[in-house]
Amino acid sequence: MSIELTFLIIYFVAMIAIGVWTMRRSSTGEEGFLLGGRSLGPAVTALRLQSSSMSGYMFLGAGSLGYTQGYFGMWYAMGDIGGGVLNLSILGRRMRKLSQILGSLTSIEYLEHRYPSAWTRAVAAPIALACMFLYVLTQFIAGGRGLEMVTGIDFKWSLLIAIGVIVLYTFLGGYLAVAYSDFAQAIIMLIGMLWILIATLMAVGGLTAGNNAVAEINPNLLTMWGPDGFESVQWGVIIGALLIFSIGYMGYPHVNVSHMAMKKPSVARTAALYSTGFNLLFVPAPYLVGVMALVLLPNLSDPELAVFGIAEAVLPNFAVGIVMAAIMAAIMSTADALLLQSGTIASHDIFERFISRSGSQRQAVWVSRITVLVLAVIGFVVAVTGAPGVADLVIFATTILGTSFVPAYVAAVWWKKANTAGAISSMIVGAVVPVVWQLGGLTEKTSIDPMATVVVSALTLVVVSLATQKSNPVPEHIVDALNETAKVGPIPARLAMGQNPGLAAQVPVEDEAGSAGAGSAGAAGGAGSAGAGGQVTEADEVEGTSRD
Repeated sequence: MSIELTFLIIYFVAMIAIGVWTMRRSSTGEEGFLLGGRSLGPAVTALRLQSSSMSGYMFLGAGSLGYTQGYFGMWYAMGDIGGGVLNLSILGRRMRKLSQILGSLTSIEYLEHRYPSAWTRAVAAPIALACMFLYVLTQFIAGGRGLEMVTGIDFKWSLLIAIGVIVLYTFLGGYLAVAYSDFAQAIIMLIGMLWILIATLMAVGGLTAGNNAVAEINPNLLTMWGPDGFESVQWGVIIGALLIFSIGYMGYPHVNVSHMAMKKPSVARTAALYSTGFNLLFVPAPYLVGVMALVLLPNLSDPELAVFGIAEAVLPNFAVGIVMAAIMAAIMSTADALLLQSGTIASHDIFERFISRSGSQRQAVWVSRITVLVLAVIGFVVAVTGAPGVADLVIFATTILGTSFVPAYVAAVWWKKANTAGAISSMIVGAVVPVVWQLGGLTEKTSIDPMATVVVSALTLVVVSLATQKSNPVPEHIVDALNETAKVGPIPARLAMGQNPGLAAQVPVEDEAGSAGAGSAGAAGGAGSAGAGGQVTEADEVEGTSRD
């Protein structure tokens, strides 16, 4: 058995062990399975958020971009470095607080509670589920290819192993398993990437010597304008890249659930510091390694293998095994988060909300787990029969998530006039416009990345919300909740689920537009019971929110 394979086996066993440990530690019921009992501290919150949003792209795509485009890739890195702190600063504290006031257990349910209508969830859930399945499919494929590359095992069996490990620990421990495994995987990712970067710079004689060698190949590669120089810059593409890796994270349901699982709202502040520190150390590294690979591996046939190729060239064998574990960590930390949220949306936001409202919480947890298994099987079949391009699918899926949901999530906590009609219209426009933009070839014709169309979905939310204020006003209990969310301090008992009649109402009402709404928070989340995650007890006020 090779030393690389030995490290991978140890890594896989460790991830499964985390699943078993969290299964014993998890609290019972949906809140325990879906949000880890809202118990996570700043370090786990920050690194879980970062690792679940970066994926294998950082080891495959970022290195490839550095190898083919030089320091142009730093535009992407700049957006990525600020993504975590922006998400935590803009949404973190307020979303954590509002989601508890409204008794929301999922990031899609949260949207319905903030924009009260069954149509909110009916529109949001399918968009999120479809995009996250495409996204998780790319992680399966990347994981299978990574294992095949290092072990020599046939792609089909490598894919099966990768999917099996991911599904097993996600199935066992729910959100806690995903959160703690992502935390561990983020540390592995950081160690592996910094190790490669340091060894690479030593191999080229330092950053200055490396840059001088790159300049002999093409001096334009040392600029941020790309290999063809300033005249070739497509600013629309640059703007789109900055948006998708900075504000785009705020539209990812599998990332935003991190805010809802924090132990208390003030965790967001400390988590933002951890997130920034991690990003500053980790994000630029793969791009730099890709640039230096031009010197060390000038004849590389596949640029996506730049980081791994450099690792094999400059590191001892045992270190290559650790780096391979880091690559798998990047892939699996995103895949597990996507799988869990896909299962959650299918069970809690679709099945339990629209099909079987009378089902027990235990039944909902099992529906989520079965959904994870079904998605894994479908993903395996699709990947084996005809694996699509990883990079294209990732960009496509994350673009639609961003354009569909960023305006709705941001406006949910920052704008009291954002109403149901505006949010639903924005999500529909955000899902349709980038697809039409891409299929219509407008990216090539305009040199504007589809992610830039988030401006269109944001304007839609603003215009429709303002135009329908009289016919579709924001409910008073939502306004009260937003007023409290803006404050720094504990959640008053009067706004806790089950105590405020407006928040606890479970009977669907007809809004003025004539559509059946959720009535108010808790329509599907078990309002009126502490098990729904909304009741704030005296102990919660002391330990959970008093230092917000």
